[in-house]
Amino acid sequence: MIDPAFFDELDRFRSALKRQSASVQQGEQRSKHVGEGLTFSDYRRYVRGDDTRLIDWKLYARTGEYFIKQFEAERSLTVHVLVDASGSMDYGEGETNKFEYAAKLGLGFAYLTAEEQNDFQFSLFDETVDRLDTGRSNRGELLRLVDHLNETEPSGEGDIAAALDSYGARIRSRSLVVVLSDCLSDPDALASGLAGLGRSSVVVGTVLTPDELRPEPTGDTLFRDPETTRTLRTYFGGAKTKSYRERLETHVSAVEERCRRLRADHTLVDTGEDFFDSFGAVWVG
Repeated sequence: MIDPAFFDELDRFRSALKRQSASVQQGEQRSKHVGEGLTFSDYRRYVRGDDTRLIDWKLYARTGEYFIKQFEAERSLTVHVLVDASGSMDYGEGETNKFEYAAKLGLGFAYLTAEEQNDFQFSLFDETVDRLDTGRSNRGELLRLVDHLNETEPSGEGDIAAALDSYGARIRSRSLVVVLSDCLSDPDALASGLAGLGRSSVVVGTVLTPDELRPEPTGDTLFRDPETTRTLRTYFGGAKTKSYRERLETHVSAVEERCRRLRADHTLVDTGEDFFDSFGAVWVG
């Protein structure tokens, strides 16, 4: 169960997150720190000591002179939180449960968004997207979301491509989209869904349990697919354990590559890690 007291802990953690965010070079990307989106405002000539990463090299090629891009903060931002509620997310005991962990990450984004006087929208998805919030970006709404999420049992088969693509059509303003899922689907399907989000800034958290990331040999084992309920009995050990780990590593790398190609920030989240460490990693990237 998600304890809403974690909002108070997150508030104390907030100043550290701000310092962390400020230390990351944002370049042309909008900051994931929701109160500090960046947009291009003007050029000025380069002077010694300026960050060379801000030089416009295309302009240099045309003029032979160095110019620095200047940015200004934007305050009007909508943060869209999308949490996977398909059957595969209902895995992990206690605080390592993937759905609960992902939901808390999403609530953390929503909470800090509201604290920055910006708007959030909070949704669950499987094959389709179900928006949960009522449009009030405040603490009362967050507490109502906690109650709803605590009553949610992830189930069914997911279709991340269809869900994200359909959601993209709903986005009408400058937005940050936070996608929290185990991403245990075809990486190309994920890429298709992310592409459907259009020009939004996107953060993807791949949420997996320690048992999924570092499984121990168990010998003769009955595996069950939580989305289709199909079962498979096999010997899990030795070469098969090694093969599983290699395939998962390849899959996660493929997900990361698709995100990088689409300029989405990707973070692998281990639900066995301290929640606030994980939140900071997803928040800052």
